Amino acid sequence: MSIIRNVYRFYRDGFSEMSLTSRKLWLILIVKLAIMFLILKLFFFQGHLSSRFDSEEEKSEYVRNQLTNKFQKDE
Repeated sequence: MSIIRNVYRFYRDGFSEMSLTSRKLWLILIVKLAIMFLILKLFFFQGHLSSRFDSEEEKSEYVRNQLTNKFQKDE
């Protein structure tokens, strides 16, 4: 538990001593990550397999067929 506490203190002290420019850069980074992982996931990475197949076996069979067909076409 002390390792987690030490890591928390390390980042807490580091962020509290940052300059204004560094804080702005971190804010830009966080906004970009939020856009990438939240907004793009909603629009482009919807549950394609969940809506088509009921079982895990059907999903894995579909993915395996898609990958092997793609590699066979490329050769």
